[in-house]
Amino acid sequence: MHRITIIGISGQLGQLMATHALARGYEVTGLCRPESVEKLAPLSDRLRLIPGDTSDPAAIAKAVAGADGVLTVLVPWGRGGMATRTARAVLDSADPGARLVFSTGWHATVSDHDRYPLAERIKTALIGAAVRLTGVADLADHKQAARLVAASDRDWTLVRCSDIEEGPSEGLPIWAPHVGDPRLSANRTRRTDFALFMVHALTDPGLIRVAPAIARRAALPAAA
Repeated sequence: MHRITIIGISGQLGQLMATHALARGYEVTGLCRPESVEKLAPLSDRLRLIPGDTSDPAAIAKAVAGADGVLTVLVPWGRGGMATRTARAVLDSADPGARLVFSTGWHATVSDHDRYPLAERIKTALIGAAVRLTGVADLADHKQAARLVAASDRDWTLVRCSDIEEGPSEGLPIWAPHVGDPRLSANRTRRTDFALFMVHALTDPGLIRVAPAIARRAALPAAA
């Protein structure tokens, strides 16, 4: 792994992924909206930035050309199938053999083995309805994007993160192949460690065509 691209590099997760990737010595290209370029000013001399719509196929094709790996932030915020368009463009445009890692939340169901407590199902339904009615986001599109990735024959990883909290790193999160695994009972992950897991997934062959659900390692029971 030498050259990577981050789709959605200007957000909090994107900037943290860029920091972790640069620390590993990767050559980093980032795609973000033109109005967000200034957010990357502290890193501007260490990476290549491409201003553009992060769901635009042409902009994505330009950004991922020649990349050994692509880290994609699938944002639920947006309308008109934004997350699905982003996922499809990355899957269609990335170089053959490139490792493709996508971010989403636990709400993205990809297996019949995923299990959600009643409280979690109610919370997701209420949030989904609220953001849809206000036009802020579309969780259904987010879920569709996850299914699109999971159905691909590319070398993908779909990282499904638990509830995010801020704070210093606690180390690489633990993961399980399905939501509802007892090891993930903490339902919390530090944002910087979410980013760390995304970058880690680029070079972990055990995560190819897997949709790991992750949670903080600090809460792992001693017996486990």
